[in-house]
Amino acid sequence: MRSKNTLPKATFESAWALIQENAEALKIMEKEGEKFREKIQDSIDFMREDSEKFRKDLRDSVKAMQKEVGGISNSNGAMAESYFVNSFTKSMQFAGQKYDEISPNLSRKIKSLNLQGEYDLVLYNCSSVVIIEIKYKADKDDVDELLEKAPVFKKLYPQYANFDLYLGLAALHFNKKVEKESIKQGIAVIKQVGDAMVINDAHLKVF
Repeated sequence: MRSKNTLPKATFESAWALIQENAEALKIMEKEGEKFREKIQDSIDFMREDSEKFRKDLRDSVKAMQKEVGGISNSNGAMAESYFVNSFTKSMQFAGQKYDEISPNLSRKIKSLNLQGEYDLVLYNCSSVVIIEIKYKADKDDVDELLEKAPVFKKLYPQYANFDLYLGLAALHFNKKVEKESIKQGIAVIKQVGDAMVINDAHLKVF
């Protein structure tokens, strides 16, 4: 190792050579730095494209799942409707009364009155009408919606304005709260028990 006393004397030539060496090193660093920036940008672009593909795949999966769930729901609803319509068609009875006519999927709209109603099942005789809402699984909203249908029905079908109007909620599945709320509101609870249709008309109310 050389001591300070033995270091070569700095000259213009040696200083210029050092500057050139440093300039070359800077060029190499700049070149490598550009390559590094390109690699980073490539990674960002890939992540962005991959993220977009992931989001698209996720959206497609969600749509497919919604379609499948919707299909199951529609199938269950159709099964419940078929069961209760067939059961009432055979018996033509409700709360101890005999009915002469049955209308599934009844609907009417009166633009001038801004009224519209859709009814899963309606029973008629000479003095009474029964509106039955059919669900695969009943919930609280079904009770509220059914209560709203009673006054609208009499406006849409004024020929029944003076008839006794009864309400029934039919479902293959009830929870206790919905069942109690239906009875509290004077709505008949209609269920499948085994192979038979059972109607709980306790506290049935005329609307």
